[in-house]
Amino acid sequence: MKFRSRIAYAAVFAVAIAGCSTTVNEGDTAAGGNDGTAAPSGESAPLEGQSENTGEVTMSGAGTGVEGDAIQQVIEDFVNAEADFTASYSGSDSFEQEIVIQVEGGTPPDIAAFPQPGAVIEQAEQGNAVALEDMGFDIAELNDKFGEYLMGLGEYEGKHYGLPDSINFKSAIWYNVEAFEAGGYEIPETWEDLTAIAEEAAASGTSPFCLGTGSDAATGWPATDFVEDIVLREQGVDVYDQWVNHELNFDSPEIRSAVERFGSIVFGETDGTPWVFGGNDNITATDFRDAPDPMFNDPPSCLMHRQATFITNFFPEGVEAETNYNFFKFPTIDGNDGSLMAGGMLAIFANRPEVKTFIDMYTAEEPQCAFGAIDGIALISANKNTSADCYTNPIIKQAADSLLTALNDGTARFDGSDLMPPAVGSGSFWTGMNNYTDNGPDNLDEVLPSIDSSWPAN
Repeated sequence: MKFRSRIAYAAVFAVAIAGCSTTVNEGDTAAGGNDGTAAPSGESAPLEGQSENTGEVTMSGAGTGVEGDAIQQVIEDFVNAEADFTASYSGSDSFEQEIVIQVEGGTPPDIAAFPQPGAVIEQAEQGNAVALEDMGFDIAELNDKFGEYLMGLGEYEGKHYGLPDSINFKSAIWYNVEAFEAGGYEIPETWEDLTAIAEEAAASGTSPFCLGTGSDAATGWPATDFVEDIVLREQGVDVYDQWVNHELNFDSPEIRSAVERFGSIVFGETDGTPWVFGGNDNITATDFRDAPDPMFNDPPSCLMHRQATFITNFFPEGVEAETNYNFFKFPTIDGNDGSLMAGGMLAIFANRPEVKTFIDMYTAEEPQCAFGAIDGIALISANKNTSADCYTNPIIKQAADSLLTALNDGTARFDGSDLMPPAVGSGSFWTGMNNYTDNGPDNLDEVLPSIDSSWPAN
């Protein structure tokens, strides 16, 4: 979840300143000799610079509780049951701080699951992470498994340092099923369909949307997600990429148009009923975790709420998926589709044959699909060769279908603010959207140039 990883990033920075089943057997070329030939069957020849097999592989990350238990269960079932080494996972709520200390102290795990791609690039820049090419990975094969876009997020100076981990679907608009049926609304496929529902709902006295961007020091990030979804559809993936890399300014016609479209929701009103429950001046004051609650009032105070799939963890007790709530994919704009996602990446800190073997086994289709059958797990595999059929939870199944389709179509994009420099992505972009939603559309001429001016010169 972005709100957590962003706050953790700031803590990590402060610490740093202070201080598809494919089992890889021993005879495969992955464990080949330095001349590129396969090692004889039953032998595991280390690559150059590698130590001999230690018999143990360690992985750590931020996943704890049910998620951490699920990771270890998959490791036990699909790695330890077949490999000639033992692998283990450890999770911590303080992972982002602890990994910095461990790396600086020379005691990192063999593999670390970072919540954001940018953290992997930092480890590459500092010379800590091991390049996948140096491990003997075939990048073409990894591109087939994860897609060139996701693999590219871990690229630094011509080499790859990150492997996509789990991902989550962000382009979801949740709705009250009973209220939709009672109002005779159909699932909108286009932006025009969506705004038509908004007009009709507001005319009847019900705000069409609930929206809250409060998140303590991270207040504003749900608004940036909303804008990113619009940019992706209104302008397409090429413009989206240019914007994220600051090859296109915030204060450009393309991005201004997207923010103004977001503003049409935020400041919309019909017959005195605001399109956002509570009005625009309550958006930043409403905690994002509480924002969907009015959708379940009796009668509901709003019909819809745009948020990533994890938001169901904060829905009121007793409401049931498909019966009381469901979601539809963010609709197309001018015929353009897309899917916004977030997720983490695996970075490797130990160049040993068994570490590579573990990665090959753990990221294969069968173990990745197995996650989908574990109760309480809402993560989606980044292995694009898996399918939505892996997921028993109907909500996650629907999200996986949308996201995997977009990954294969090339229309999926990572959360833009997570890829921007922190001064912008978790700084001026957040505060700029807070300023915009609080103070109205007339301040956009101030907000957008201000965000551009905060972009680091280098």
